[in-house]
Amino acid sequence: MKNRKMIVPLLSLAVLFPSAANVYAQPNEKVEVEKVEFIGMPTPVTDQERNTMYSKAAVKVTYVNGAKKTLPLEYKDLFLPGDKFNGGIAGAAYDAKGNMILNSEGKPYISTSPDSNTLLNVNGKSGKLYMVNHYEGMPSNEVGNMPKSMMLNTVVQDKKTGELKVVDTEPIDFSADGGIWTPCAGVLSPWNTHLGSEEYEPDARAFEANPEKNSVTQYARNYYQNPDMIGNPYLYGHIPEVKVDSNGRVKAVKHFSMGRLSSENVSIAQDNRTVYYGDDGNYTMSFMYVADKAADLTAGTLYAAKWNQTSDKNGGSANLQWIKLGQGTDEEIKSMAHRLKFSDIFDATNDVTFAKENGFTRVKAGGRDEWLRLKPGMEKAAAFLESRRYGALLGATSEFNKMETLTLNKADNKIYMTMSTIAGGMTSNPNDPVDDIHVPKINAGGIYEMNLAGGQKDQNGENIRSKYVADTIAGFVMGEDLPAKDSQGNNGNPDKIGNPDNIVYSEGMRTLFIAEDGNAHHNNYGWAYDVDTKKLSRILSAPTGGEVTGIQAIDNMNGFNYLMAGSQNPGHAGYLSGLPSLDEKK
Repeated sequence: MKNRKMIVPLLSLAVLFPSAANVYAQPNEKVEVEKVEFIGMPTPVTDQERNTMYSKAAVKVTYVNGAKKTLPLEYKDLFLPGDKFNGGIAGAAYDAKGNMILNSEGKPYISTSPDSNTLLNVNGKSGKLYMVNHYEGMPSNEVGNMPKSMMLNTVVQDKKTGELKVVDTEPIDFSADGGIWTPCAGVLSPWNTHLGSEEYEPDARAFEANPEKNSVTQYARNYYQNPDMIGNPYLYGHIPEVKVDSNGRVKAVKHFSMGRLSSENVSIAQDNRTVYYGDDGNYTMSFMYVADKAADLTAGTLYAAKWNQTSDKNGGSANLQWIKLGQGTDEEIKSMAHRLKFSDIFDATNDVTFAKENGFTRVKAGGRDEWLRLKPGMEKAAAFLESRRYGALLGATSEFNKMETLTLNKADNKIYMTMSTIAGGMTSNPNDPVDDIHVPKINAGGIYEMNLAGGQKDQNGENIRSKYVADTIAGFVMGEDLPAKDSQGNNGNPDKIGNPDNIVYSEGMRTLFIAEDGNAHHNNYGWAYDVDTKKLSRILSAPTGGEVTGIQAIDNMNGFNYLMAGSQNPGHAGYLSGLPSLDEKK
């Protein structure tokens, strides 16, 4: 996700869907919802609309008894960055001891980059709710790169209306793992924990060349409030997991065994073992992790995909082959992260003649074009601490461009994956080390669909221990570039998606919710896409300069549905009201 100039202070969005029984039934009568259809809104026209987070969309609800109801959607604020609560300030930066970091004037640093809203119910129907949210960016201070924040919000839900109110916020402690590095999107796990991300993992080779001036050291000195601290890049780029108990106590860890990459988010298949990643940036990879045990991400096997192209139409399509990188545990990889540096794992050179004569391989991974040679016995360290570099050495495809989030469609055995911009390594580049992906450029980006199947083997012919292995990938919903910017400031067709970023799928509504981040449209939008009818409906508009972030769909939270989302820079916190809950439908 890109940083943007702040225009007005905003934060995140939630969407409330009141119960179908409340909308239509007689007292004590339950009416099942047969289907929902979104009715889109026009693009913003006035200056007020263009600078406001709002919705003028609606939803048409059809019940099994034949009744129909059209409900308007309304955006409602939850909170803004800088709002004060008992335990802290929304969007503030905190050090390793949980103290708020203040500037020379005694004021806190406040993020304008909220992302990821995971609503958790750990107390049952009568208890409190909790929401984990990320702050992806933070203003720098005189030292430089500042710690980012992952916050736990205490939320009160009105039992009759479903309205939410945040009553407290406090930082989540990751001091055991070096703090949090650029937390981006996140998801609710099937076992009711929050799974986050650490985007844009720092380059360990660049760090080793000049640790004193590196942003990792700047971060560490701010986080530990120690001007002599030297950072460690291998502590960042992992998948964080947050568990909240019934008393609101938090346990936070990073899963070092899940590899190290520019994680945008993860999506977990029905077996609670098979995990797919969004790897954001240029020349990135598609990764899969198969945990040893269900609902336990502390040990498993990491794979990277090779794209074997079958078509260049509609964003392209391919068969996928999975390359096994290695098997490991959190404990052993974390130990490696603390004791190894880049030069312990790889030899690297810029001398092309020397490289060719001495067994080096040219790779282009993470936007870095370099000649590498793996050191003896360092396969496991490379697999989990330099996942993209090692994957490229083994032949995995490192040409994806601006891969963002993924979401699972369980009923159809599909994974949806966003590519915010289809360009760079995904187009034909004969001068690159390899050219697996060669499709036409679509600056407006698109969403791909991956089919999940069992009986798959890795590059060595070994069985992959999962029934949910992606074997094909193809363009699903694509944006459309305009030949020139139109009179409204759009570079892409305003009636199609543009630079999709966060996505989430609702099983109950059979609807894919899509959030934008880019310059294809003058304003970034939120969309609802019916996977059966293929109808695309604009349901939300972010203020000018703000992306739509932090989407989470909840099909039933004490009888109400929510679609959490956000806007960063600027950012907004709130929720849309107006849609039916589907919990009556069995």
